[in-house]
Amino acid sequence: MTGQSFHGHFLHGRGAVYRGFLDAHVHLALIDPGQLVDGGIARVIDLGGWLPNGKREDMPDVAYAYQFLTAPGGYPSQAGWAEPGWCREIATAADAAAAVDLQAAAGASVLKVTLNAVAGPVLNAKGLTAAVDRAHECGLPVVAHAEGAGQADRAFAAGVDAFAHTPFSERLADDLVTAMAASMTWISTLDIHGWGTPTEAFDIASDNLHRFHAAGGRVLYGTDLGNGPLVLGINRREISALLGAGLTPDDVLDALCPRAPLGLALADTRVTFIPGERPRDPDEFTEWLGSARALTHSELEVLE
Repeated sequence: MTGQSFHGHFLHGRGAVYRGFLDAHVHLALIDPGQLVDGGIARVIDLGGWLPNGKREDMPDVAYAYQFLTAPGGYPSQAGWAEPGWCREIATAADAAAAVDLQAAAGASVLKVTLNAVAGPVLNAKGLTAAVDRAHECGLPVVAHAEGAGQADRAFAAGVDAFAHTPFSERLADDLVTAMAASMTWISTLDIHGWGTPTEAFDIASDNLHRFHAAGGRVLYGTDLGNGPLVLGINRREISALLGAGLTPDDVLDALCPRAPLGLALADTRVTFIPGERPRDPDEFTEWLGSARALTHSELEVLE
């Protein structure tokens, strides 16, 4: 194998091999996870609802959060798609510490907190800070769903490590975006805002992401699989949206191929293979990525 490419290598006459592509925001309990590897996704971070008793050999490698930590009656406890037991309600700082310990005991390697003021009550300051602090004591990064005016700022002030969605409720101030870029990771999920028919939230998120990336912020590719009509695999619309937000093709590959996303030691049992030569044209690049599939190392050896 010769001819090094970004994060990978070329198989002459066949295509390119990359570290397993990651979708950093999925809900495996809401989809057929066995279809993801055929669509190029080798690794996922499940951000709520899933436990590994359903793990199958044809699934991607998984890191997961288990329950959503939320306020009493908060999102998504009242949502029709959320099963009973998917949420853990927090009213006090003591509740927060106990909730985090429960997720860790269940094998979670990341914590998910929800701050959706549009859909109901949100965690108070003491509960949020206690959850974040306890998670960090346990070595768990914290990912926040921040929706509604001021919620992204609250999450950042509390010390969360990442946003599950690029902030889409409001245009964040430039100085806040710059401060976030110094320490946070944002998971993209741009396409959920209209699924190909861009909405106002899409435009707001794209602008926020453009400035965050320009300020040096770390971006991970993520789709929120399970939320609406999303392809089970590489989402071409998400790739196009990332390019539209100012990421270069190499930046997109960086968002897809992180070695240790959020510091997580994800398993690495598959690589991602894309047939053919990487095109230079961005539109063709998007289509090329869409032809990816995830292969075990044994399956790759057959190609070699």
